[in-house]
Amino acid sequence: MVDTDTFVPEAVAEIGDEIGDENAVIALSGGVDSSVAAALAYEAIGDRLTPVYVDTGLMRKGETDQIRETFDYMESLRIVDAKDRFLEALSGVTDPEEKREIIGEQFIREFEREAKDANADYLVQGTIYPDRIESEGGIKSHHNVGGLPEVVDFEGIVEPVRDLYKDEVREVARHLGLDEIVAERMPFPGPGLAVRVIGEVTEEKLEVARHACHVVEEELEEYEPWQALAAVIGKATGVKGDNRVHGWVVSVRSVESRDGMTARAQEIDWDTLQRIQSRITGQNDNVARVVYDVTHKPPATIEYE
Repeated sequence: MVDTDTFVPEAVAEIGDEIGDENAVIALSGGVDSSVAAALAYEAIGDRLTPVYVDTGLMRKGETDQIRETFDYMESLRIVDAKDRFLEALSGVTDPEEKREIIGEQFIREFEREAKDANADYLVQGTIYPDRIESEGGIKSHHNVGGLPEVVDFEGIVEPVRDLYKDEVREVARHLGLDEIVAERMPFPGPGLAVRVIGEVTEEKLEVARHACHVVEEELEEYEPWQALAAVIGKATGVKGDNRVHGWVVSVRSVESRDGMTARAQEIDWDTLQRIQSRITGQNDNVARVVYDVTHKPPATIEYE
């Protein structure tokens, strides 16, 4: 485990050395990684840091409001409504890797625009060690590593938690006194719900995935999963009322893990699974059925794309 008493002052000093007297923007997502990176960078350079949260339209339910509440102490916080730009860029795209690359480039372009307004030459990111391993190993590109475009308009990209695993980042979050809702929050993918929608990303599928993920997180909280999620994986025939429907299939996934590099599917009791499927199908007219994913990592990844 990380020695937080040593890591925090060293990270703050390193950030200060890298950025010097310049300004920086921090890419906020609402997760623990970017939140810790933001807290460290804010301690290092103070008001010369501009926190930027990009609302991609791919975020989980209530994310934007949570960001406002968590980071209200940073007066320069900027919330960018980029939903239309992201969905337009993803229109017609079905290949998982292409999705990640498009999202990575779109993120960078958004941050470049915000950095120009803030007169900032540096970008701070919450990249962690498993992100680097998976991108460098070709397992999948992360929007902040393998998904980055070749040319970026920043003097430097600063990654203060790049050598830490997720559980170590949580330790740093607790040391920094971040709210429990941030420190203990389960992982959420950088590309957001785009990787929980198989095939083309549409507003309809995103709404189904967003609602289903919210239900799953609520219902499985007592199981304390490393990560619990729902994904829209295709269509199937169902019956609602007296009508035959061809609706979405939602897959529920809940895993235990230490660092995200390997994971085991959790054993969930039948009553809980039935309650989940009842809420998801009952509150979404266009969902035909719900299934539970029992696959470990490996051979599967935790996310669907």
